[in-house]
Formats: sequence, C-alpha cells, structure tokens
Amino acid sequence: MSAETPVQSAGTFTRMRLRFRGWRGARPFWAGLFTLLGGIPIAYLPYATLKLGHMSLAMATTAGAGSLIIGVLLVTLGLTMWFQSATRVFAGVAAILLALVSLVVSNFGGFFIGFLLAMIGGALSLSWVPGVPPAEAAGEHDGSDAPTDEGADDDASADRGAEDYAPHDPAAGPQDPVSFHKDGDVGETDGARAAFHDGGHRVG
Repeated sequence: MSAETPVQSAGTFTRMRLRFRGWRGARPFWAGLFTLLGGIPIAYLPYATLKLGHMSLAMATTAGAGSLIIGVLLVTLGLTMWFQSATRVFAGVAAILLALVSLVVSNFGGFFIGFLLAMIGGALSLSWVPGVPPAEAAGEHDGSDAPTDEGADDDASADRGAEDYAPHDPAAGPQDPVSFHKDGDVGETDGARAAFHDGGHRVG
C-alpha cells in the first residue's frame, strides 16, 4: 500500500458523498425513507415469532396476508418517491390511506410504529416541492430589480429638466434664452431668440 492510497480513498468518499447529497436534494428523500421504513413493521410483525425465555409468542393473525400486502405497497411507494418524484402527490396520498387501513388490518399499524412512520412519510411527500436552481433564482432577482421603461423615461425627463433649469455661469458668456424655457413654449422661445440676436429689441 502506497502513501497516496488514503488521499485517493478520501477523495472518492467525498465525491460519493457530494453526489449522494445532490441526488437526495432533487427528490423527497426523507418522505420515501419514512414510508419505506413504515412498511417494514406492518409487513413483518404479523409473521414474527418472539421468544421470551423458553416461551414463544406468535403475532400471526388471520389478516396476515393483508398486512403483507400493505407493507409491500408502502415499501413500493417509498421507492416511487425516490425514483419517480413526479408522482409524489399520488404516492403521499396512497401512503396516508394505507397507514390508516393498517390500523384495522395489521395489529394497529404494526403497534403504531409503521402507522406513524407511513403517516409522516406521506405528509412529507405531499409538502415537498422541487427547489429552484441558483442560476434561475439569480436571474429572477436581477430582473425584479431592473428598472422598467417607464421608470427610465421618467429619469431621463428629470435629467433634461435639471439641465434646462441649471444655474448659468457668468464666466461662460451670455446664455441663449432658449435654455430658460421648457420645450412646450415654442412661440416665446422663437421670439426671445430673435430679440437676443437683434440687440435686445423684440422684433414684431
């Protein structure tokens, strides 16, 4: 074994852990896990034989087949939540219904253990929604803060108005009277320009 072997194994473990984290975040992982675990006690306990010293205690009932079917369906629904996340709503509703049926069929839902796990898994499956990729989230944020066309026009108008009424510097020489009027006063602007070029006298 070389000295580089621990480094390579650590790198492989890190890659596998990050890959599993990405796979887990793209689906209702915990919902499927709880649903899958809930089906195990429901299917197993009716067929289990517990031993207390020299005494054997069998939990089998006449509804053992029904318990097995419910447990297998819950395990299947848990795997469906993992590998077919598009059907998570149907899987969640089915898991909750099977958990309720197991109270009557399978020894109070596997002594309430499988019932509670299946109920939690179904609720998590119904409430899970896929996340938004970081790139799309950043794009929506930038688009919401961008100014609209109307806002840009208002800002441009305000800048033009500030330039029209800006104070005049005496060192820059005489100023054209047109800058003291708005764009809408066309008639007065033309007369003022003519008077200015004719020596200050208004030309009729």
